[in-house]
Amino acid sequence: MFLAARPPSVIVVIDRDDHVIHTHTALAAHHPPSGRITLHPGPGTTSETGLAHDLLAALGKPPLLTGRFPAGRQPAWEAAAAWMTALPVTRLTVLRAHRLTTRRTIRLLELRALTGIHLTLVCHRPHLPTALHKALRTADYSLTTDLDAARRHYYGTPLTESPLADEPAGPTTGPWLTLPALERLISYDSPRPCADLCTPPPIIWRHRPPPVPLTAHTAQRVARRLHAATAPPRLAAAVAAALFTGASLQQLATARPRDYDTAAATLALHDRARYTDGCAAHPVPPWAGVFLRAAACFTRLVSGEDQEMLAAPGDRGHLLRVAETAKLRPPQPPVARRKGPVGRVEWDWRERQEAERYEAVPASRVRSSRH
Repeated sequence: MFLAARPPSVIVVIDRDDHVIHTHTALAAHHPPSGRITLHPGPGTTSETGLAHDLLAALGKPPLLTGRFPAGRQPAWEAAAAWMTALPVTRLTVLRAHRLTTRRTIRLLELRALTGIHLTLVCHRPHLPTALHKALRTADYSLTTDLDAARRHYYGTPLTESPLADEPAGPTTGPWLTLPALERLISYDSPRPCADLCTPPPIIWRHRPPPVPLTAHTAQRVARRLHAATAPPRLAAAVAAALFTGASLQQLATARPRDYDTAAATLALHDRARYTDGCAAHPVPPWAGVFLRAAACFTRLVSGEDQEMLAAPGDRGHLLRVAETAKLRPPQPPVARRKGPVGRVEWDWRERQEAERYEAVPASRVRSSRH
């Protein structure tokens, strides 16, 4: 995962006359579902982090990362690498490559070595600029000035994807999706991760019914919204995992990268004290796999094998904002029972219902004893 065996040779397309057809063809070939990304770096910046943000935007993610990060450093390159590995992206075309600094180009070469992508740099000048030539000195690369070859072999064939008829392009403009599996997301149970190696058995639902699987149509809508709602893979993966496990944030936080078995398509959550169903492996539906793969890769790149793969308890506020940005919520109380203003998502409605039921039981027993 961390280093491609032998990344493909870098292709440098020399567009000596800055012909508009190169730019139009490369942009038309941009299609992430087909594994093709065309990056058009924003003008006026030489920041390496800024280039990573441009890459996240090209991947369809918000360019800024939310959440808590060590030393305040945004792991934007790690997030981009994780998404590119999980989707998977096989081809990256970078326009205006003649404007890249040496460090920015080296970052792209490191990304190529990490992910194994086919990297094409389009230089809209007759010759390689000094910065680009310096960065490529140790890389395996070849030059071409053949427009037809670039269109056929490097940019990719233009392809468009038909959006869902009833799903707006942005995650914040569509109708709310009310999903009962999110009811326990903020439950205050207290499981702990297992310190020793633990291989849990398949989940047996002892104390609560399993979440109802999403229909194919709803799963597609949820996946689209989560992809567009956040750049940090861990937050998107935590919401996805909540939908197929019905688990609380505390229990989701027990998962480590080793707990996601890609071959078996299972996610292990831990609960040695058996607050819920004990340590158990949950089957991962196909639509959620991309989020877990990205989260596992991101965690290994940023913090290592022994850290939370999904959102940690301290990320609660960020996690709920991601779900609300994607317009995903649990069932809401009737207007007469609301604690907040209409329009605000109430995440603790189920918890309040259970507390009210528990409080009503002693009162009813006292009345019956008097008779």
